[in-house]
Amino acid sequence: MNSIRRRLFVILLAATGVIWLSAVVWIQHSTRTELGHVLDRRLQESAQMVASLIRRNGGIAGPDAAALVDEAPALPDTGGHDFARQLICQVWGFDGRLKSESDGAPSGQLAEQQGFSEREVDGEVWRVYTHVDADLGIRVMVGDARFIRDRLVHGVVMGLLAPAMLILPLLAALIWLAVRGGLAPLDRLAQALSRRPATDLSPLKEGSAPSELRPMIEALNGLFHRVEGLRERERSFTAFAAHELKTPLAGLKTQAQVATLAPDAATRGRALAQIARGVDRTDRLVRQLLDMTAAENAIDAAQPHPQDGARILAEVADELAGLAQARGVALRLETGQAEWRTTQAALLAPALRNLPENAILASPAGAAVDARLLRAGEAVRFSVLDRGPGIAEADRPHVTERFYRGAASPSGGGSGLGLSIVAAAVKAMGGELRLSPRDGGGEQAEIILPGRARSAPRELWWNRPAAGKQSGG
Repeated sequence: MNSIRRRLFVILLAATGVIWLSAVVWIQHSTRTELGHVLDRRLQESAQMVASLIRRNGGIAGPDAAALVDEAPALPDTGGHDFARQLICQVWGFDGRLKSESDGAPSGQLAEQQGFSEREVDGEVWRVYTHVDADLGIRVMVGDARFIRDRLVHGVVMGLLAPAMLILPLLAALIWLAVRGGLAPLDRLAQALSRRPATDLSPLKEGSAPSELRPMIEALNGLFHRVEGLRERERSFTAFAAHELKTPLAGLKTQAQVATLAPDAATRGRALAQIARGVDRTDRLVRQLLDMTAAENAIDAAQPHPQDGARILAEVADELAGLAQARGVALRLETGQAEWRTTQAALLAPALRNLPENAILASPAGAAVDARLLRAGEAVRFSVLDRGPGIAEADRPHVTERFYRGAASPSGGGSGLGLSIVAAAVKAMGGELRLSPRDGGGEQAEIILPGRARSAPRELWWNRPAAGKQSGG
């Protein structure tokens, strides 16, 4: 049952039915109990009355003495029922002889003990009160049939059920109208959202909304705000990406024209070299754009099999060896005995690649870039250290913003995406990016990841070997 309206209706109707049924059962029980007390009292009074009249008659129980109970019926005769004059009386002597009995009395003795008792006589169960008068030597027994009492209780219960069967359909209709009216604000909210165009992300009004709907409206408004921010970021991203791609493509076109019209081989060679550098720059920009998209949308980035962190770092160093050699920079790798495995290689690899790449591009020829993997307590630490100009203090608050280029951007050729990719990837893995000046000049960049991830899709394993893989060193 997927409808809240139907669910509420069924719950309320079932609860009402249970309460009504419980009331009927309780009334039946209480009616049976109270009616039993009343009828028992009537039996006792009738028996005592017959004994008193016999005493006044000098202790002689005439043949019709028991018929006196007809003058005090259990219930008044008020109409079409046979509840009146249902009392039966017998007067027995201590000698075991029947002294008197009322019309319709059974042939057998109604009771054998004093007080209240029940006994089956002639196939009928009787409720009997026996009054013993030792002075007169008689036992006065007054009783009524058990089925009479059951019919009285049944009549009372049916008197309750008959109107209930008429009222329940009306009550169900009222419950349905109440539920539908109570959920009407939810229907109006759904209609307002269905009429809203996809481009309208303005907040919903909360003034007249019920208090139960306000948390939902606040959550929707928060979602609209986040979606609007995301759309603005995507628009900015598209504009920046188009601008960044336009510049190298224009340069490629120009150098291609120069190479085509070159008057000599030297000019053509320089133009082709410029084309090669432009292709490299464009290739790096496209790769970084893809890495940025992957890092910012890392919902299911976890892989089924964990990979060794040291090996990932070693593979990144191999990819950057050609760039380091071309720049005249030594790239030194240090992993020690730190064993650490992660299922987030798709996020970790771009982050580790961008930090050494930026350090190589920022370092002067003859310098060295150190890439280290260390394990500190319950955390793992990736460090990249260079001897470049470092990050200016004015640029530090902005270096992780997309397309931001600081004053020390390498040769003015950076795209401004490297540290943005690192920051987004590290955040998705639940870690932290730290940038700080290095003693003696340069910059120190650190990626600190927890030993235990925040959720299963981002879990990191410590010291858990994987078949066929060894840690890099």
